[in-house]
Amino acid sequence: MTTYPLPTLAATVSASGITAPAYVDIYASLQASFQAIYGSDSYIAPDSQDGQMLAIFARAIHDSNSAAIAAYNNFSPATAQGTGLSYAVKINGISRIGATNSVAVVTITGQAGTVISNGLIGDDQSLGTQWALQATVTIPPEGEVTTAATCTTAGAVAAEADTLTRILNPQRGWQAVTNAAAASLGRAVESDAALRQRQAQSTSLAAVTPLAALYGQIANAAGVTRLRLYENDTGTTDGNGIPGHTVCAVVEGGAPALIAQAIAVKKAPGTGTYGDTSVLVTDPSGVPVTIRYSTLAYTDIYATVTITPLAGYTSAIGGYIVAALVQEINSTTIGAPVTYGRLWSAANLTGTAAIAAVSAASGAAQTQAQLDALSATYDVTAITVGTAPDPSGSANVPVPFDSVAQTETDQIVLTVE
Repeated sequence: MTTYPLPTLAATVSASGITAPAYVDIYASLQASFQAIYGSDSYIAPDSQDGQMLAIFARAIHDSNSAAIAAYNNFSPATAQGTGLSYAVKINGISRIGATNSVAVVTITGQAGTVISNGLIGDDQSLGTQWALQATVTIPPEGEVTTAATCTTAGAVAAEADTLTRILNPQRGWQAVTNAAAASLGRAVESDAALRQRQAQSTSLAAVTPLAALYGQIANAAGVTRLRLYENDTGTTDGNGIPGHTVCAVVEGGAPALIAQAIAVKKAPGTGTYGDTSVLVTDPSGVPVTIRYSTLAYTDIYATVTITPLAGYTSAIGGYIVAALVQEINSTTIGAPVTYGRLWSAANLTGTAAIAAVSAASGAAQTQAQLDALSATYDVTAITVGTAPDPSGSANVPVPFDSVAQTETDQIVLTVE
């Protein structure tokens, strides 16, 4: 049982971290101190002036303690959040990856010579997205011009072909707009969880295990966005074609010279390198050496999903289904297969990929409970997947070891029947 007043109301730092009393304990402690001064018969219930004053004091102390705890936690990447985490990881020489916006190529028609200033268009799917044209777009004598439209909301905002048809700020001479192809998806700002994971990888630079040290060195090279290391420590060539006693780095992004130098610095002596890219570098001893690694390839994935609409279904929900499948497929790791069962989860708007996709598409953070309500408006009856249009497969899709699955909204066909 807690004894009041407490020895201290302040946050306390100890060997186990920082702690502070709860608000109710601070309030009770102030009440005990007040009655110790003015008498135990002092009326300090919440409806009294003194009681309300003590509550204000307790709230101020609690808020100050909370700020102290937040400041303390921001010194560690394991507990820092938001801007604090962005600052904390700079000591490792990395920074948070910023958001990018989806971009669509649109065709504008209208009267020749019309100059569209700060044009703004939207979708016809009731998604509420807005897309900005270039500052000025001039319609040529042909009456038609192609230009880029950038979504005003950062992240993977989807726009299927022929859906960007609304002119949000009509201007004289501007008659119509459409997009012949689906938009290229943007990227949300790197999450705290992803940044923490990348920070942990960067600390492998000083790892004892040579492979972990090599991973950290390559991951920390400027521009590297994805990476997977394979090691064949046997004396024979493995199933991926990697020779014995050789490492193979599969890398996305980054300059070849920087990647090769990173490998040369940290690879174990006597270990060979394998891949489709070769770069001549100078090792730490000043000896020229050819370093090989593989540039990440991409395996296009196509899928079809058939649904039966129920009460409450809208075309916007169909867009969410497609976005969730795109997110799920694009979330697979290097060399990993596209798991057929996970596509059913995504199509039913279940899981982290679906939450992220719908949140980005709708422009508002979504919970699984909200997605469950949306998925109750339809039944998924069939899904096919493969590496060619009109897929017929109903099993996992294998992906080569040096490739990663990728897809776009126009490679996902939704059928409502």
